[in-house]
Amino acid sequence: MSGRSVLVLNGPNLNLLGKREPSVYGHETLADVEAACRTLAGELGLDLAFRQSNAEHQLIDWIHEARETVAGIAINPAGYSHTSVAIMDALAAFPGPIIEVHISNIHRRESFRHHSYVSHVAAGVICGCGTEGYLLALRRLHTLIGSAS
Repeated sequence: MSGRSVLVLNGPNLNLLGKREPSVYGHETLADVEAACRTLAGELGLDLAFRQSNAEHQLIDWIHEARETVAGIAINPAGYSHTSVAIMDALAAFPGPIIEVHISNIHRRESFRHHSYVSHVAAGVICGCGTEGYLLALRRLHTLIGSAS
């Protein structure tokens, strides 16, 4: 596991960021978010892998691979937050810190969005900060990874 590597995972429909419900999720695209994350990761001295999938099994496979390759994970599980025990279980087997990210404030939305399985295994949860939440997650991972060294 690389002590300076982090993985940013994005779940279903985030490939439509900037196009889908911009009143909720904003106008930035996932490519914009990735670019901002890469810039900050460089400033923090972190190696960054940035991935998105609409497929639950792909996200799980990437989490399993991350056990051997990265020190921390930032994940926006999107709709899987509220439904996927399998993603929670995969994350529970990851030995490093996990930060959960939500662009919108899930607690101000429909009641089914108020519960996240991923929160049970996350060191921290960032929600309602827009896409800046990803940068906050990277900063927190940097701190947690540094204190674990």
